[in-house]
This record gives sequence, C-alpha cells and structure tokens, in this order.
Amino acid sequence: MNAQHRRQFLRAAALSGFGGSMALVGHAQDSPKVASDLVTSDAQSAIDGGLEYLAKHQESDGAFRDKNNGANVAVTALAGLAFLAGGQLPGRGKYGAAVARAADYIVSRGGSGNKVGYLQNTDAFLAHGAMYQHGFGSLFLAEIHGTFPDPAKQAKVRDMLEKAISLIVKAQNREGGWRYKPEPEDSDVSVTVAQLMALRAAKNAGIFVDKSVVDKCVEYIKGCKLPDGGFMYQKGRPATGSLLPRSAAAIVGLYSAGIYEGEIIDKGLKFLMRYLPSGQRNNSDMRADYHYYYGHYYAALAMWTAGGSYWNEWFPAIRKELLAKRSNFSGWDDPNNGTAYATAMACIILQLPNNYLPIMQK
Repeated sequence: MNAQHRRQFLRAAALSGFGGSMALVGHAQDSPKVASDLVTSDAQSAIDGGLEYLAKHQESDGAFRDKNNGANVAVTALAGLAFLAGGQLPGRGKYGAAVARAADYIVSRGGSGNKVGYLQNTDAFLAHGAMYQHGFGSLFLAEIHGTFPDPAKQAKVRDMLEKAISLIVKAQNREGGWRYKPEPEDSDVSVTVAQLMALRAAKNAGIFVDKSVVDKCVEYIKGCKLPDGGFMYQKGRPATGSLLPRSAAAIVGLYSAGIYEGEIIDKGLKFLMRYLPSGQRNNSDMRADYHYYYGHYYAALAMWTAGGSYWNEWFPAIRKELLAKRSNFSGWDDPNNGTAYATAMACIILQLPNNYLPIMQK
C-alpha cells in the first residue's frame, strides 16, 4: 500500500460505515511531495530507529512502560499512535502486530477495574495520571477504529470505545472540564484537552457525542485564557501563569472543537511562537523545557493545523532540535516519564507530514 492509498484508507476507516458527523481536525499540507521534503532522510532514519526501539520494548501483553510506574495506558496509546503515524495498521505493515497488541492491552484495561470502560492501569494506579491514561487510550482506540480486518475485533474495539466515551461524558464537571479522577469534581486545562481530543476522534469515528458536552468544554478552555495569549492551568487561578505545554494543548483543544479562527487563536499562536525551537533559549526562562515532549507534541499539532508560515517555520526547527536530542540507543529519553514515552512523542511529531493520523486530516 503506497503512501497516498494508505492516507485514503485511514481517512475512510475513520468514517467507515458509521457516518462520522464532524469534520476532521485539519492539516497544513496534504501532498506526498511536501511530506518527502519535510521528512528528510536524517529524520526518517531517526524515525525508523525510534519505531524499532518501541517494537523491541513492548511487553508481551502489548503494554509499554513509563519510567517509574510500570505498564501505562497513556504511554501504550502514544506508542500505538507513533506506529499509526508511520502508516502501520493492525495486522498490516512491519509493526502491524505491535499496533494490534497495543489495542488489545488498552481494551483489556477497560474491563479490569470497578468502572467499566475506564482505561487506566489498576496495577500501577497514578493518582495524578489516571484520566490522562484514559484520554490518550480513548484517542488511540478512536484513531484505529475501523482498521481491523477481523470484524469481531473491530466490534470489540468499538464497544470499549463507546464505554470509554460514555465515562468521559459522565465525568465532566459543571465548569466543563476534567481532572485526574473519573468524577465530576475539579478540572484543569491539560486533562480537559486530553478528553476533548478523544471526544473529537470518537465523533469522527461515528460515536455519538452530545454537542453540549463540547460547548461546555470550549467555555472552560476559553475561561483559562490570559492576556499574553497563553493559558492558565486551572480556570480562576491566573497566578499559575502561561506555559508552553498547557497553552499549546489549549489551542489544540479549541481546534478539536472546530474553532480555527479568532483573537484567541491568533494570540495563542503568537504566544507559542515565543518558544520556537532554536537551541538558544533564554536560560533565565526554562519553562519551555518543562514537560518538553508533552509541550512540543501539542505545539506541533497546533502548528500543523495552523499551517502556512507557522508550520513552515516551526516544523524544521523542532525537527532539528529533536534530531539533536536523540539518544545513542536509537530513541529519545524523558527524565520524568521514560524512553518509550519520549520516543513515541518524538516519532509522532516527526511523522506529522505523512498525514496518516485521521484526527489530523480534513
């Protein structure tokens, strides 16, 4: 299957048989020539090494581990997305088996705890990460929806995805956001965006999502904006300030809700451009390096969707920086979350020009 046909297959799979009722998020470019120009030979070599590293470090049950807490649904989902961003599909391609095993693991976690459909690892419960696991796990299941050659496996994935989305909807708090636990209590913009992306991807795959859920979420994100164009961590707490990771996530969240224009987008993108990768950041402000891979994952998604000069300036800069940060074991490392996490994030970013991820197409 060549690159163009694989894009078409993934696009059709995202909408297969279920009449996806919301347009896909969007992309900057959709030309194989542009992709080949941006995914340079050095970048492709790094990607190949990264994907091979991930495949070799997948657990027998399909999971990937974080640095400190063992098997992790979010890291597994990100690794799965990294394979998918390279055109790998369940049972198809060099790493097709790895993608399928990742899906099996995530589906299995949804039936392992007290809450059916709750995608997190009960063996290594993270008080500050459970709904992150759930959000990224739901996003991955939505992205591979419709790609399984086995109808029974496809039905199983759809069933778990429906349960996972239902849990997200029930856990939304009165402000419109989510936080660490699957309960309608407090909220923050970071966890909220993880759930909103999952909702968007699921709706693209034909899962019903009430518009009021998305509208409330948008109001929450907008309520976190700050005068400098960035976003605070929690609504009503401006003292937390604007940081690259949460601000990039907020812009992607708004894009996921179909908001592509307006002052909040314009100011947000200009804020992100303050952190254009260059290798020469002001040492007095290390905020851009806090949650490095998380922040640049969302920043790259934001710039890809913005397109134009934003994308054309940002991608070569982050590509250069990621290639320089690559470790000598063919992957990347993050001191807080480990090598599988960092390698998956880096590979997703570097492969965005391929335009394989359904949620990044339109």
